[in-house]
Amino acid sequence: MPDLTILIPLLIIAIYLFSSIKILAEYERGVIFRLGRVLPAPKGPGVILVFAPIDRIARISLRIEAMEVPPQDVITKDNVTVNAMIIVISYQLVSNNSRNNFKL
Repeated sequence: MPDLTILIPLLIIAIYLFSSIKILAEYERGVIFRLGRVLPAPKGPGVILVFAPIDRIARISLRIEAMEVPPQDVITKDNVTVNAMIIVISYQLVSNNSRNNFKL
């Protein structure tokens, strides 16, 4: 029978390592903050390790988002009513130098 003084710490370490595994989708990148500072390169899609008390992860979606704005009536200088329909497209760019993405 294994000794409990060895079994309990091994069980705690195994649970800690299992909980530090994060999976990023193909359209996501993870920016890792280690002790409050940004690591130099973002983590790509797939399986990464984020150690809880030391590291924090910010998931950034690379998908293009289109938002529809309701149509608005605009009056020009010559009193002509124009119906303006707008579509806003937003996206984020994550470069290898991820320090540029987080400015205070």
